[in-house]
Amino acid sequence: MPNLKEIRNRISSVTSTMKITSAMKMVSAAKLKKAQDAVTAMRPYSEKLGELMSSFYEIISTSSASQLSEKRDIKNVLLIPICSNKGLCGAFNSNVIKKAISLKNEPNFSKAKFSFIIIGKKANDIISKTENVISNHSDIFENINYDDTASAVDSIIELFSNGEFDHVELIYNTFKNAANQTTITEQFLPISKPEGTEALSDYIFEPSMEQIVSDLVPKSLKIQLYKAIRDSFAGEHGARMTAMHKATDNASELKSELVLTYNKARQAAITNEILEIVSGAEALNG
Repeated sequence: MPNLKEIRNRISSVTSTMKITSAMKMVSAAKLKKAQDAVTAMRPYSEKLGELMSSFYEIISTSSASQLSEKRDIKNVLLIPICSNKGLCGAFNSNVIKKAISLKNEPNFSKAKFSFIIIGKKANDIISKTENVISNHSDIFENINYDDTASAVDSIIELFSNGEFDHVELIYNTFKNAANQTTITEQFLPISKPEGTEALSDYIFEPSMEQIVSDLVPKSLKIQLYKAIRDSFAGEHGARMTAMHKATDNASELKSELVLTYNKARQAAITNEILEIVSGAEALNG
């Protein structure tokens, strides 16, 4: 059994850890509310814009933006995993990284070469060791805003339009609730037509349909990535809050066990002292 000093040091260490995890849980809970409100507010707009894009698909394929809907033989694939800049959020980052790497085994991509544009330091730290990383946009999380996201999308559109990549895929955690984040993949480029959508007809457009589509397509892609980043950011704080809650509970249980062990050791030490005193007294009397 460890001595009393060692147990006291461990109790002190666990107590300090518990204070840190509890504080991080409260910070993430506060940030989660703001992040959740942001992603919830933009979802209707994003979904409606997606519906419009589906309706415009036939027109897009014959417009100046047709190259963004062009299906090619998949030889070069660009993957965009979205993780976090910080850790202590459970399996949040590892799930995205595993999902991104697993796409290399998909039958559709069996003969393709893979490159990465990464959003999030944690993914970059792992993936850059073994894969071809073109760029890292981790600074986006320092101040999430539409302009920085739009700049990243412009560079992705340019790479696809120039024929450097034939397929672009997003991998990120979508926010469900504080305890549940689902890792998903989304086709970013080429623009695909969802099943069951009907083309627009009998409408008069002002300005011209060509101009509307040429403005709408890049905007839709920028909103798609911006929503994915917002989703991931909210999911990150939900995952961290849950992880820190569990860590605090585990630390509390460990502290209780250590206090019990300390009390037993202290009681044993007192008992030994009493026995030594009694034995000494008897020896003197004898």
